Amino acid sequence: MVFLRRDEIGEARRLDHGRVYLRHPLARDYPDWAALRGESRAFLTPWEPTWRPDELTRASFRNRLRRYDDDARDGRAFAFFSFRAEDDALVGGATLSQVRRGSALSGTLGYWVGQRHARRGYTADAVRALVRFAFEELGLHRVEAACIPENVASRAVLERVGFTQEGRARAYLRINGAWRDHLLFGLVQGDEIT
Repeated sequence: MVFLRRDEIGEARRLDHGRVYLRHPLARDYPDWAALRGESRAFLTPWEPTWRPDELTRASFRNRLRRYDDDARDGRAFAFFSFRAEDDALVGGATLSQVRRGSALSGTLGYWVGQRHARRGYTADAVRALVRFAFEELGLHRVEAACIPENVASRAVLERVGFTQEGRARAYLRINGAWRDHLLFGLVQGDEIT
């Protein structure tokens, strides 16, 4: 199991790829995060779990950071915000969760991008950085991802990076208040990351 010290999940933990870098979220990110998520709400909510009424509050953000820190310290999940390298603007986020050790050596990938930054290649670069982290630093063998069939942009990101569609899961996750089918994707160590 991977255990990280606080300094390893703070600013020192930076993953670079292409035009973005990933960094563990910090308290100072709250204003940019709340603004980007708030302005992108209608764009994001069809693809995400139902937002709580306090979703964008500072208190909720602090709780989120505590969970991120605990998960990273215990090796269960690794949450990152994605920043544009040229100007350090927050563009989205990516998470490797449900990290399983033992015979599985796998994790589940999730990601989001602010509406004004969509379809510019930032998400694919963030996914590549996180997959490299999963394989090279965590020693995982497999990374899984899932998306709603109608989410054409998300499917395109996964396919562009090199994920293989492996199936369909009925009523897989509760998204925006309804149980939704998801397409299942996988990438194993040794597959070509494009």
